[in-house]
Amino acid sequence: MSNFVRIVEMSARDGLQNEKNLISSADKIALINRLSDTGLPSIEVTAFVSPKWVPQMADAAEVFSGITRRAGVDYPVLVPNIQGYERARSVGVEEVAVFTAASEGFSVKNTNASIAETLERFAPVLEAARNDNVKVRGYVSTVLGCPIQGDVPVSEVVRVAKALDELGCYEISLGDTIGVGTPSKAREMFAAVASEVPASKLAVHFHDTYGQALANIAACLDVGARVVDASVGGTGGCPYAKGATGNVSTEDVVYMLQGMGFDTGIDMDKLVATGQWLSDLLQRTNGSRAGRALIAKAST
Repeated sequence: MSNFVRIVEMSARDGLQNEKNLISSADKIALINRLSDTGLPSIEVTAFVSPKWVPQMADAAEVFSGITRRAGVDYPVLVPNIQGYERARSVGVEEVAVFTAASEGFSVKNTNASIAETLERFAPVLEAARNDNVKVRGYVSTVLGCPIQGDVPVSEVVRVAKALDELGCYEISLGDTIGVGTPSKAREMFAAVASEVPASKLAVHFHDTYGQALANIAACLDVGARVVDASVGGTGGCPYAKGATGNVSTEDVVYMLQGMGFDTGIDMDKLVATGQWLSDLLQRTNGSRAGRALIAKAST
């Protein structure tokens, strides 16, 4: 298996989307440009979603248009439907991501649609993307537990991931939205999905609610995972998953991977400096929840 692990950086979108205090477009652009300078190969920039539901992403077009895009770095954006896709394409987006869940209750809560309905929404996005030569990434939430229904059968995770693969997603990210997974369950889940979808097309996305994210990633590395979603400073969370903490910290993931002998191509010093910069920014933003969490993390 490859010794290179690709990190998909989530802080600019998943890390900021749940912040109640609005972050300026200029600061979002500055964050993404700083991240680009660290050697990260993929940085999710923003989400072309309804400002009514996610006010923090209302400036999606302005932010994407304002960043300095570096050669060799992917800059995906999240889109919920064909309308979001068309808005993204109007400012030159070359990679998009679509999102669904492995549990019906969470899908309805998060997208106001059943799993089947979300897949139907994606069909025209994938068709347009094929015509436009745009890459599409897929997200599956609640792969290790749901805040509404509790346990999620592994068979459902496999079914939904396989459906996204068949639709044409080049990569599928498996997300532990509420951070309840443990290494054995994470390994079992990843291996089950990899039996139907090649491991090279899968990513893992762990929240760190119970401090299990790094252990879960390590467990999935053992069975072929080579793409990891992470967020600098551990920022993020899900507005529909009460009590869930942020994403696993990119700094922690890179440190672990380097210690295990994996290559990421990331400059650790620049990454840590960017995390501190974001911590300071969020602290200034009226002592935001994410800022307080980052400060607490830095002091331990």
